[in-house]
Amino acid sequence: MDRRSFIGFGTLAASALIGGKWTRAFADEAKGAPGAVVSTTEGKIRGLQLTGVQAFKGVPYADTTAGANRFMPPAKCKGWTKVRDCFELGHRSPQLLASFHGQVPPEVEAMDRDEPMGEDCLVLNVWTPSVGTTHKRPVMVWLHGGGYTSGSGGFIMYDGANLARKHDLVVITLNHRLTVFGYLYLAQIGGGRYANSSNVGNLDIVAALEWVHENILAFGGDPANVTIFGQSGGGGKVSSLMAMPAAKGLFHRAIVESGAEVKAIPAETASKTAEEYLSKLNLKPTQADQLEKLSTEQLLSVMPAGLGGGLNMGPVMDGKTLPRDPFDPTAPEISAEVPLLIGTVETEVTFFPHQILDPIDDASLHEHVKQMLRGASDAKVDELISVYRKGRPKASNTDLYLIIASDATFRRGVLIEADRKADQGKAAVYQYYFTWRSPVRGGKLRTFHTLEIPFVFDNVDLAKSMTGDGADRYPLEAKMSGAWAAFARSGNPNHSGLANWPTFNTSQRAVMIFNDECKAVDDPYGAERRMLAEIQTGG
Repeated sequence: MDRRSFIGFGTLAASALIGGKWTRAFADEAKGAPGAVVSTTEGKIRGLQLTGVQAFKGVPYADTTAGANRFMPPAKCKGWTKVRDCFELGHRSPQLLASFHGQVPPEVEAMDRDEPMGEDCLVLNVWTPSVGTTHKRPVMVWLHGGGYTSGSGGFIMYDGANLARKHDLVVITLNHRLTVFGYLYLAQIGGGRYANSSNVGNLDIVAALEWVHENILAFGGDPANVTIFGQSGGGGKVSSLMAMPAAKGLFHRAIVESGAEVKAIPAETASKTAEEYLSKLNLKPTQADQLEKLSTEQLLSVMPAGLGGGLNMGPVMDGKTLPRDPFDPTAPEISAEVPLLIGTVETEVTFFPHQILDPIDDASLHEHVKQMLRGASDAKVDELISVYRKGRPKASNTDLYLIIASDATFRRGVLIEADRKADQGKAAVYQYYFTWRSPVRGGKLRTFHTLEIPFVFDNVDLAKSMTGDGADRYPLEAKMSGAWAAFARSGNPNHSGLANWPTFNTSQRAVMIFNDECKAVDDPYGAERRMLAEIQTGG
């Protein structure tokens, strides 16, 4: 498949070849008609009436982060007097486009609307079947992926209309500060002015949850039943919020998809990163106040391109906003009563550039696994491959490598979080494993990172570039979106269309396998899990 090419999106989107490059032409996207007016704490807003839902897009939940507010905790929105039309997505946080475009499969890249960037980016989008306080629906607040350096809540596959309409929910996506704007740790080196400049990207999310608590009743939502859910970096954000005092009581269930935040960045490490970043701008640590005078382009210009942006950006264990590592050595007590749904997909790593997708021989398989598991002996590598081959007799060498690589990275942290939350014993834990393979690009991408998202959001037809257009997608979509909705409603994902999904514990280890056949299995691939953990922990 050519870069930026993708399967058409019906009436939502089309691709066009202009000047030799693929561009996205969003024609005929449903605009809706002017809809309901809702009073919020900041002022009245008008949404769009779509088929079966009201949509409110680009709703400010806090003040601009530009000027004197840069690097500071989010400030209250100043509000407005006239009715504000909320018909279009707002700004996304400033970010390097090269941290996403060209770094991910074009099948996923096609989901990005590329809405404008700006520091006035603290906005959210709401989809609800109807407004008013007479019907309190569960609220689901989505935290987007892209690590802590890219993305937005406006991706096509995150559109909340279908999930809200089909399952009688209020669905919210949001933008918050990313890269240095949200995660540059200046509290130690910046002087008194920056004493609270720590984890402000996560504090933005807290501010959005506060907005939900204060306003969502008017949108038909229940402020006492809020689920936060996210994938990849969004899963990490969910994990870290579970350990943040400021977020306590603002959400009541949590879903982590293919992302974990077992440990935060130590404050000393984050301070060194900040010093390194300042030096790239020819500034000394004592000159942090000069950052306010630079343009967003200047601040981004010294960040290396590529996934992650080249700098270690993310939540910092600062002793205040994040007083402990999120899931180390135990699950956080502050969210002990919050049920957790958590899992991964089978070949996460096929999402990333320069990945092995074509057939490899036995020697190449051994070499690639050894290179990935640095320090493992040849004998241990052969033993591990043998265990995986026994558990998956139909898997090719390439399949085995991709599954091992995914288990060693994304799945490792997720399993740690599931185990520690279950051992805490104060709230239900449900674990899943998504193994459905996409047919796109001749099936080479297998079960890539992000693939479960269209199924969760009831958006497989909006994401044909990722899922293909087969009829087999629909039963799985109904099972998964139904499970996520049921969990949001009650803390239990079981529903009539899905086989029984037991709670997870560290003895039985029940896991729901999502594929054409969905079934719960006790400790699936347990021998693989144990062997890999032994190697990674030096046992």
